[in-house]
Amino acid sequence: MPTDRRPMPLFHVREIFAEPAAAASPRGRQVLERFPGARVVEVDSHWRIPHLHGNAGNVERWARIKSEVLVLGVKKTLAARPNGRSADWIAPSSANGCALACAYCYVPRRKGYANPITVFTNIDRIVAHLAGHVRRQGRKPAPNQCDPTAWVYDIGENNDCSVDALICDNTADLVRAFRGWPTAKASFATKWVNRDLLALDPRGRTRIRFSLMPPADARLLDVRTTPVPERIAAAGDFLDAGYEVHFNLSPVVLRAGWQRDWAELLHRMDDMLPAAVKAQAAAEIIMLTHNRELHEVNLGWHPKAEELLWRPALQEAKTSGNGARNVRYRAAGKAAALAELRGLIDRYAPWLRVRYAF
Repeated sequence: MPTDRRPMPLFHVREIFAEPAAAASPRGRQVLERFPGARVVEVDSHWRIPHLHGNAGNVERWARIKSEVLVLGVKKTLAARPNGRSADWIAPSSANGCALACAYCYVPRRKGYANPITVFTNIDRIVAHLAGHVRRQGRKPAPNQCDPTAWVYDIGENNDCSVDALICDNTADLVRAFRGWPTAKASFATKWVNRDLLALDPRGRTRIRFSLMPPADARLLDVRTTPVPERIAAAGDFLDAGYEVHFNLSPVVLRAGWQRDWAELLHRMDDMLPAAVKAQAAAEIIMLTHNRELHEVNLGWHPKAEELLWRPALQEAKTSGNGARNVRYRAAGKAAALAELRGLIDRYAPWLRVRYAF
């Protein structure tokens, strides 16, 4: 296990809430050893921590909690869920929550007033479950928008794997596992450039998707993340290290001047990216979806962001499959904006294949 990690500006962990079994596991001990000064609080369930998730007063400390608090839990339900958009399958989560504080993130909608990282310590069982699932699929019978030959598993639906790798070896274990499965490929989106991942030797079996938006939007909405130009600049190094490198144009936020700023971003990508990155790159376009409960939380810690995210005149209600009250851009406006953005890609980054737009 690595013991000489570089200093971590994202973390100043003071408190770790831990299920007993999680704390006693090898991965749990790794985390506790990584933060020896933290106070450890035993909890029955990583989902039910009233002092943390149920405390409305935590909203004012939204970003600070992400730096100072971790949770250790055992992942109880192991299942690979079908997806068909970004990936063929959503892998069982190795973590839930994030140290980054993107104002539009959907993950905290179930947690209430705080969303620090929960590390799932039974990574051995998660990897074993995936190994069996990959084996049962056999070879992919036909190409699709996810990949022409490999079954793609999103390993970071509820977390940022680059950030998780600063805490423990869960991400490393998954990357190493997938490099031994020739019919499958891991995939995760990130807004954090973690150069420690360059040493993992993924051998083409992990797709890293750098999430990008115009820097003006990112400075307001992508709180605590790596600046967008640095994400673009890292793409060539990750390709050279054996990763497949794609991009998420996400989320697309409609506001005055958005077309100009997206054109500038695409032009910057065209200027900065090496030819080898362009030759294999693909993108996902994800239009903003917001949430009423998250809107109300954001008003308590980052109301300026809501001036861009909460636009009732442009948005319509959408109830998600789990009953959440979401809002998205009205269908006609969304379709027109997607067409405009595709036109900008054709003009400024014609090498960038769009895998899907949502």
